Amino acid sequence: MSQNTKKAICFTVLASSVLLSGCGLFGGEDKKIDPPQDVSYLKDASGLKEKGTTSAKEAKEAKAEIKTELYLIDKNGYVVPQTLELPTSEGVAKQALEYLVSEGPVQELLPNGFRAVLPADTKVDLNISKDGVATADFSNEFKNYKAADEKKILQSITWTLTQFDSIKKVNIRVNGKALTQMPVNHTPITKDMTRSVGINLDTSGITDISNTKSITVYYLGGDEGEYYYVPVTRRITDTKADPVTAAVNELIKGPAYSSNLISDFVPEIALLDNPKVDDGKVTLNFNKSVLNSTKNNQISSYLLDSLVLSLTEQKDIKSVEVLVDGKEKLTTDNGKSLTEPVTRPEKVNTGSF
Repeated sequence: MSQNTKKAICFTVLASSVLLSGCGLFGGEDKKIDPPQDVSYLKDASGLKEKGTTSAKEAKEAKAEIKTELYLIDKNGYVVPQTLELPTSEGVAKQALEYLVSEGPVQELLPNGFRAVLPADTKVDLNISKDGVATADFSNEFKNYKAADEKKILQSITWTLTQFDSIKKVNIRVNGKALTQMPVNHTPITKDMTRSVGINLDTSGITDISNTKSITVYYLGGDEGEYYYVPVTRRITDTKADPVTAAVNELIKGPAYSSNLISDFVPEIALLDNPKVDDGKVTLNFNKSVLNSTKNNQISSYLLDSLVLSLTEQKDIKSVEVLVDGKEKLTTDNGKSLTEPVTRPEKVNTGSF
């Protein structure tokens, strides 16, 4: 069976929290988390009152946690966001980097099959300018990585930091010295990196990368019952293609056969009309092949969420409305009615595996 025709059988483990009509589509929290820079953090309970006078409520609040996406490496070598609950901190972005260090505080939180990307004992400093440029400064231990991890480290740092609203661009230093290339395999480092550097790059079938443009889409990784979403940046040769249509086409095309990734999209799925974008909402009209049950107008939740994650990765897309033969009344296989456009989850891959 080809990769793009495989169907996810088990839907009991829900891997992210797309907000749907006020409900968490994937079992995540309904209430959105405030952007990290707006969070009011509590001091350690020991500093609130004199010893022995801290209330139970204050102690509980002092141990509060905040959900943070860490871009870790899975068993197949993909850089994957995993949402973990980290202790509250005044420097949430710096803390996120510290939790990317192997054998550090993340070790006991790692999902099965995942590992941290930065070498053990790496020390981290971070400065964020008023215009949103984050400069990550690492100790000399940063250089102690395997060449195969070099691009993954760049991707992990960039994507982990740019999850925060206060960070738009990323620069890297070691011992205060700006890096123009990585120290082991000499991958070039551009100034002010953004997510345009891509992630889990797939250039299969491309001979001249200079005449292509990048599209990031989300496929399924992991094992049955423990699926999670994996972002993959592909290069497409039609540089004038509408980016929404291009992303849908890459989802229909499916992941590379040798990728160990799967998709709920099948080759028979097609758009009946050009996508319509209005005030951040994109409307897509598919044929009936997008349904996994025509009787109930039922659509796979995995398909829907791969679609939403992929399209909202694009700058101007905030929500996705799905029609089938021009009709709106759809349900997902986990019982949700699609009564409103679906927005991107606050955090990705929130399940515990």
